[in-house]
Amino acid sequence: MPASTKATAQLMQGRWFRTLPEPLRECLLSESNERTLAAGTRLFARGDAADGIYAIVQGSIRISSGNFQGREAILAFVAPPNWFGEIALFDGKTRTHDAFAEGETLLVHVDQDRLLRFLEMHPRYWQNLGLLMAHKLRQTFGFMEDAALLPASVRMARRLAAMSENYGEQSGISRRVVELHQDQLAKLIGISRQTCNQILKDLESQGCIAIAYGRIEILDPVALRQFVPRKESSR
Repeated sequence: MPASTKATAQLMQGRWFRTLPEPLRECLLSESNERTLAAGTRLFARGDAADGIYAIVQGSIRISSGNFQGREAILAFVAPPNWFGEIALFDGKTRTHDAFAEGETLLVHVDQDRLLRFLEMHPRYWQNLGLLMAHKLRQTFGFMEDAALLPASVRMARRLAAMSENYGEQSGISRRVVELHQDQLAKLIGISRQTCNQILKDLESQGCIAIAYGRIEILDPVALRQFVPRKESSR
């Protein structure tokens, strides 16, 4: 069943989807179906066969990986109106990471085979899918550079600012609240829970954020992007 009017309106807020050529945008909408996931439900696991691409309409998806000892590395939280899952569309290989619903989550899913048939008939639109992947690759390189060169407090401030702006996907629109727990944020930045708590308190004392259970209110995204720590935090 094609995406609903409500889902389409949400997706149209995204910069990538909104600027797509009309035939590709119509294909993604007409070949899609909506899926609702309960909190904690796994959408796919690392090593699963590719089944297409997804867009977030409501809720959030946690992208992560784990080891046999139960440790989890969190790579990203995907929020509306972002699209994801395109890597396996390009190489035809299995999923690179696990994806879990954070809270009840509404998705739009475009089947891999149907999308590939459309792209086979209209190969010029591969470039538009490539732009989606290139945007994320640039962000990844930026986060890798930050991890190598910046103190943990600045990395956290920049990541919170990026999350509030949906990683550049919504121009001029910022999320007022980022919903995640401190232990999840610590894993995302690659620091200890204690260090995470210290940095958050510092950001709060400077008026950048307000902390509540399971959520962080963004009070000043500009200050977050320009944040200079009063005192260097340990990694």
